[in-house]
Amino acid sequence: MPHKVTLIPGDGIGREVSLAALRCIEATGVDIKWEEVFAGTEAFDKTGEILPQAVLDSIRKNKVALKGPITTPIGTGFRSVNVAIRQALELFACVRPVKSYAGIKSRFNDIDLVIIRENSEDLYMGIEFEQGKPETKALIAQIEKDTKKNIRPDSGISIKPISKFATDRIARFAFEYALKNRRKKVTCVHKANIMKFTDGLFLKITREVAREFDGRIIFEEAIVDNMAMQLVVKPHKYDVLLLPNLYGDIISDLCAGLVGGLGVAPGANIGTDSAVFEAVHGSAPKYKGQNKVNPMAMILSGALMLRYIKEVAAAEKLENAIKEVVAEGKSLTYDLKADPLDPTVVGTKEMADAIIKKIRH
Repeated sequence: MPHKVTLIPGDGIGREVSLAALRCIEATGVDIKWEEVFAGTEAFDKTGEILPQAVLDSIRKNKVALKGPITTPIGTGFRSVNVAIRQALELFACVRPVKSYAGIKSRFNDIDLVIIRENSEDLYMGIEFEQGKPETKALIAQIEKDTKKNIRPDSGISIKPISKFATDRIARFAFEYALKNRRKKVTCVHKANIMKFTDGLFLKITREVAREFDGRIIFEEAIVDNMAMQLVVKPHKYDVLLLPNLYGDIISDLCAGLVGGLGVAPGANIGTDSAVFEAVHGSAPKYKGQNKVNPMAMILSGALMLRYIKEVAAAEKLENAIKEVVAEGKSLTYDLKADPLDPTVVGTKEMADAIIKKIRH
């Protein structure tokens, strides 16, 4: 029986890197039946909707999706297709492995971290009150009445909910992930010294879950600003990082920078019964159709997907092929070369060709 997987090509360079990933996945020999659906600007041009219902229906049916980068407007317009998909499907855990690859230029070697980010709550719920609106003024007045603290009347307001339920769920996910993947330590990252009732709750519930794993997984705590510093000074101290939504987004990008950037950073968004795998970099529309961009993050996301559907041997074959191509340093896109003007630079398609050749070797 073939695996049925939803494919969302994405915007900008999304289709190019998605096609590269598909070709590499199929070269492993795994039988996959792809169901292609569209979200983002291409979907909007065709249907008038940036996230058509057909996309969510397809993922609910197939349980697994591979998604290319999708453009998110900044400041105005649709909040985020990525966030909307996660919230609609209750993909509560964002998992982002960060690994060093021989041949990728970076400031550190032998990095092997996993960021586990709570995906459903925090400021990313998008509960906001616009500056100057009557409901915002009313909220400010109520807050001032209840807290005796003054808020400037021309403020915008965002609400940051963190619940016992969601924290317990993501903390258990993190510790169980650590056990399953033979990790040694989970570090809870927070700002509970300032935000006593949100981050404080996140830390309190995580401590309770950690006690259930005592003796099997080491547990540590770190304040988020200190963690940002520690990661750029001594990242090898850390293993699995567990964070609320916003900090997880920021720290995962910082960690990607430790190993060469977002171009080598895969991602997974996992729920109780479905998962979406995606490269975490942007859609880079200015490079669309130029056969120029690095497909590595998207292909590595495909390897995460293979592990999720229990095609572990195929995932390892794909990961090893990527490692070999990168270590050789020949068939690489411009951003992976020591000199971006190196005349041996290849395109997206040609890098995928090199990986496929290694898989079949």
